[in-house]
Amino acid sequence: MKHSPQFRSKREEERAAAKNTTGYKIWSVMFTIMYPFIAVFTFVFSCIVMFFSGISRVLAYVLGRGHAGN
Repeated sequence: MKHSPQFRSKREEERAAAKNTTGYKIWSVMFTIMYPFIAVFTFVFSCIVMFFSGISRVLAYVLGRGHAGN
């Protein structure tokens, strides 16, 4: 099967056809709208993890010092 001359490859033609579907358009709009929320959630969650990681390191240091001299 020969692809259309305006496309360089069959895959490129398939990709262009997929971009014309309703699902792709809905996904593009939803991703554009949700991206800032995803980015903020990722930042906040990372800060929470770093906070608890810091607490864990401090506790490990404090509790580990007590056993180092024995």
